[in-house]
Amino acid sequence: MKKHFKLQDLDCANCAAKMEAAIAKLDGVNAVSVSFLSQKLTLDADDERFDAILAQAVKLCRKVEPDCKILL
Repeated sequence: MKKHFKLQDLDCANCAAKMEAAIAKLDGVNAVSVSFLSQKLTLDADDERFDAILAQAVKLCRKVEPDCKILL
């Protein structure tokens, strides 16, 4: 399943790259893209576990950029 999410308050491209690298390491993630310019997260992950993977991705994003929110 592939979904797109809007990001709010993502402050730098370096943080976006760190988020993307961390999410890509999660089990079940097929592909991920975090764009600083468009403030967008694209996540392609296993259908059965998508919600759990998304929850982990949200936690990882908060660790890298505490002010950044993923608008679900």
